[in-house]
Amino acid sequence: MQTFFESIMLICFGISWPISVYKSITSKSTKGKSAVFMAVILLGYVAGITGKIAGNAINYVLILYIINFVVVSIDLALYFVNKRNEALHN
Repeated sequence: MQTFFESIMLICFGISWPISVYKSITSKSTKGKSAVFMAVILLGYVAGITGKIAGNAINYVLILYIINFVVVSIDLALYFVNKRNEALHN
C-alpha cells in the first residue's frame, strides 16, 4: 500500500510540472517563478530517488521520481533562459 500511495503523491505533483513548463514556454517570463523553490523541489526528488536506491526499493515509483525530476529540471532551465531574455529586453 505504501508504494501505491507514494505513486499517487508523485502523480499528483507530477501533473502540475508540465503545466508549469508550458507556462514558462508560452509566457517567456519568470513572473511567478522561483529558481530557489524549484531547486528545493529538485533536492527533494534527489532525496526520494536516493532513498529508493539505498533502501533497495527499486520499482515503478522510482520512474515517477525520475520523470518529475526531469520535468522540474526543464522548468528550471527555462527559468534561466527566460531570465536572460528578460534582461536582454530591458
